Amino acid sequence: MMSPARTPARRAATPPAALVLLVATRKGAWLLHGDASRRRWRTDGPHFLGHVVHHLVLDPRDGRTLLAAVHTGHLGPTLFRSTDFGRRWTEAKKPPAFANANTELKARSVNHSFWLTPGHASQPGAWYAGTSPQGLFRSEDGGDTWAPLASVNDSATFRPWMGTEQDGTPDGPKLHSVIVDPRNPAHLMFGMSGGGVHESFDAGQTWHTRIRGLEIVEGFDVTDPSCHDPHCIRLCPSNPDRLYQQNHCGIYRMDRGANPDEDSWVRIGRKMPKSIGDSGFPMVVHPHDADTAWVFPMDSATVWPRTALKGKPAAYVTRNAGRSWQRLDQGLPSEQAWWTIKRQAMTVDARPKPALYLGTSSGELWIGRDEGARWQVLARHLPEIYAVEVAARA
Repeated sequence: MMSPARTPARRAATPPAALVLLVATRKGAWLLHGDASRRRWRTDGPHFLGHVVHHLVLDPRDGRTLLAAVHTGHLGPTLFRSTDFGRRWTEAKKPPAFANANTELKARSVNHSFWLTPGHASQPGAWYAGTSPQGLFRSEDGGDTWAPLASVNDSATFRPWMGTEQDGTPDGPKLHSVIVDPRNPAHLMFGMSGGGVHESFDAGQTWHTRIRGLEIVEGFDVTDPSCHDPHCIRLCPSNPDRLYQQNHCGIYRMDRGANPDEDSWVRIGRKMPKSIGDSGFPMVVHPHDADTAWVFPMDSATVWPRTALKGKPAAYVTRNAGRSWQRLDQGLPSEQAWWTIKRQAMTVDARPKPALYLGTSSGELWIGRDEGARWQVLARHLPEIYAVEVAARA
């Protein structure tokens, strides 16, 4: 008699990890701990109350270390680190600071650290920081001590493209969007507002400018990197050869080819509704689909109000790499909402059906469920929100 066939045992599905939102504001930082369903959130904060927090990032390599870029009233620009989710903070022994200038280059001082990026997964202690005025720094010890990258900060090529504490964008010129290729720790990229987009294949020893295809304000020299103002650059996790960019002059995509010197940015913002335009600050890419990306446009009148167009905020999504765009405003205010989103204040989690998160210049924190199809307020009455990050807790 034959034995009945055995049904293979089903492997239990791994439950989704709890999430944490890291909210950096003009007057401190907050952590919102969410359950696996993203329905219940617990607020922890404020941290650094009264101080400007430009960026707050969780190290994905250990799932517990936090780095905060803080401009304090009494210590000036510095960095703090916590290994216990903010119960205790330790100031960096040597925060980012420019080296003494040589005789050819004018001395500069760091006004604030603006952008923090963890290093490659194979380099557990490595971090990068972009500053205002523009500078690039690296830490090898988890953010405790920082060294300037002379190939950028002291370069006679880069320095004419960089601003000072007294000029540039309204909050000062910035080096931002520091990107580490997940396939290769020596492949780096960053943007400068202003100063263009730059790429290295040798861990920052040499750099190549990538502004081909980018447009600029009429009347300026398109070949001059200092005239280019990238606002936010994102690499697609599911296809690292694809990049998206929200620029002062439009929305762009780049698909890398065999010869990097021939790569060009393509303006995909032309497909946005003409009544909306393609000016804005944040850019967000889907964690699993390289054809899907989100932007949050703002009023791009001749003198930028830097508010939601007509007081009616909305995100826009493309699901076909920029050939068309769809408005996402369900749950957002339908009128008299005169806020905008800064370049670091919009992000997306890595769930199979991800949610979006954004923080407004008026201190509201929103979640966009079902990939931004339905918006809901998570917090109100915070200070002006500078940055929002989302991470899975270890």
